[in-house]
Amino acid sequence: MYFALMLMLKSLNLVQFRNYVQQRFDFTHRIVGIVGPNGTGKTNILDALYYLSFSKSYFNRPDAQNVHHHFQGLRIDGQYSIGNKDISIACIIRENQKKEFYFDETAYTKLSHHIGKIPCVMIAPDDVQIITGTSEERRKLMDSLLSQLYPDYLQHLIHYNKVIVQRNSYLKLVAEQGNIDAIIIEAFNEQLIHHGTIIYQHRKDLLSNLLPEILSLYNLLAGKLDDIHIEYLSSLHSKSFKLQLEESLQKDTILQRTSVGIHKDDLIITIQGQTFKQEASQGQRKSLLFAIRLAEWVFIKKEKGISPILLMDDIFEKLDENRMIQLLSWVQVHTDGQVFITDTHKDRVEDLLSKHVDDFQLIQL
Repeated sequence: MYFALMLMLKSLNLVQFRNYVQQRFDFTHRIVGIVGPNGTGKTNILDALYYLSFSKSYFNRPDAQNVHHHFQGLRIDGQYSIGNKDISIACIIRENQKKEFYFDETAYTKLSHHIGKIPCVMIAPDDVQIITGTSEERRKLMDSLLSQLYPDYLQHLIHYNKVIVQRNSYLKLVAEQGNIDAIIIEAFNEQLIHHGTIIYQHRKDLLSNLLPEILSLYNLLAGKLDDIHIEYLSSLHSKSFKLQLEESLQKDTILQRTSVGIHKDDLIITIQGQTFKQEASQGQRKSLLFAIRLAEWVFIKKEKGISPILLMDDIFEKLDENRMIQLLSWVQVHTDGQVFITDTHKDRVEDLLSKHVDDFQLIQL
């Protein structure tokens, strides 16, 4: 286990957020179980914590959709301790939908500057899209993790995406007007090459360390490796980005979009040589999902020297008892950070936590 600073959320205040008009929660233990029927706001608490780490909802909802019905604006406040230092984080959505974000009462000029300050990993049912969804979901996985670790990565990603939009708009203009300016295309290409190559190297370095950790954790949770293989797929493996952009220009002009680059990267997951999302059982999918997220937790702790907050939403549903036990045992033995677990069954959570973790707090909604 790597030495890391302890990150603890001590209290959470919600004002007009989702189903909460005004509510305060105090957290006194490292492991917190939050239980209650569907619709009582368990997931909303975790989403509020995610907001305080990422300045946005985990569920990609527009800010306005997180405001309680019949109200305008919201506020989320968290009181944290990192090591021996107390820190306050606040997110405010004003009536005009303007978002303000504060770190110890100091407002950020750019929200992206906050990413990584309060490291956090979320495990939720929707995460299965990482495995079964499009390549965009797996790029989001890489980008979310790397953005928490390296502030410069997020800036390069923001710039790269802006240039892609600009280049694509120019390609559409070329298709309408019938002529292309080589100087303009070269300017776009140079920016894409600069930012894209840095992003690619970050992803390559990350995955060379992360993928073995994922497989190790899968083996622990599932009790066997199941012949799973995960490969980072990128066109930059085999050919320079500059050459690819030059060779694809005619094709890009016809398609009116940029067809090569790190925005096409993917993770290819197979089981016994077959596509994982088609062949894997539900238990295998959940085991891999948990392994991916727990590997994220391990990597962030190692790189930042802070134990991330771990959010686990509705994880026990449709999970067999052996995997539940292995998961909680790992949390007890290998994590030293704060863990929030939601579930609809109070007795199930209380029983599992009593047996497999040393001490916990149970909040019933």
